[in-house]
Amino acid sequence: MRAYSIHTKLVILLGNPLGHTRSPAMHNRLFEKMDLDYLYLPVEVSNEDLPTVFAGLRKMNVTGFNVTIPHKIAIMDLLDALDPLAEVIGAVNTICIEDGRSIGYNTDGEGFIQFLEATLDTNITGKRLFILGCGGAGRGISMTMASRGAARMFLCNRTASKAETLAAEINAKIRPCAETIPHSRSEMRKALTACDIFVNATSLGMHPHHEEMPIEADLLHPYMAVADLVYNPLMTRLLTTSRRLGCPIVKGHGMLVHQGALGFRLWTGVDPIIDEMFQALNLPVN
Repeated sequence: MRAYSIHTKLVILLGNPLGHTRSPAMHNRLFEKMDLDYLYLPVEVSNEDLPTVFAGLRKMNVTGFNVTIPHKIAIMDLLDALDPLAEVIGAVNTICIEDGRSIGYNTDGEGFIQFLEATLDTNITGKRLFILGCGGAGRGISMTMASRGAARMFLCNRTASKAETLAAEINAKIRPCAETIPHSRSEMRKALTACDIFVNATSLGMHPHHEEMPIEADLLHPYMAVADLVYNPLMTRLLTTSRRLGCPIVKGHGMLVHQGALGFRLWTGVDPIIDEMFQALNLPVN
């Protein structure tokens, strides 16, 4: 067992509930493997107690935080500064303490894009994307893709106003590249025909409802890559169907690892061993 001391730097995960989290196993294995004197700890905290707990932890030897549901938005009011992209997205999942100041970042979208680019051996710049689902995950991914140079983004959501609001924000705050698509079979088909990549940013297909598909199979085409944010199961019905049709696929587990890798680099200033992070979670590298 590793020896810890008053010099050990702490990284705290804030959220509620946290019984399911796999982040401590991933980060602590890497800290040990790379001989870094850090310790990653989960701390469940309610909405009401978040300001008090966060203020108290900042008085300790804490060098950074991860933030998950339900605190990604509320934590922003407690920070000293925001990375420009996190401010645009309107949510924070990673915090660094630098010279006593707390700085918030959002690594979710960039983590997803890095895994997607590595898996498909491509660059997101100039690509045409269809993003289904405009909740927290879809918001972070689409805004990051816009900032990274995606040529065109079609946003689709069952509640149309959500997609319209997000598209308007992207076009005003980042650059004009987003448009909304009605959640109808004919309109979706037309947009998908022109797309390089389809991203499922909904929870459809997640265990125990693993037989669900976010779109009908005949809307897919082999010239389009298909990415699914769902990673339980690892091979969703969407991905299984897409592979059978000849579409390149991107599994959802990579976002979990790569957003964590970006946080690791921010806290430590050291490049993480990505493969080791996948192994810590018993997940395949691609």
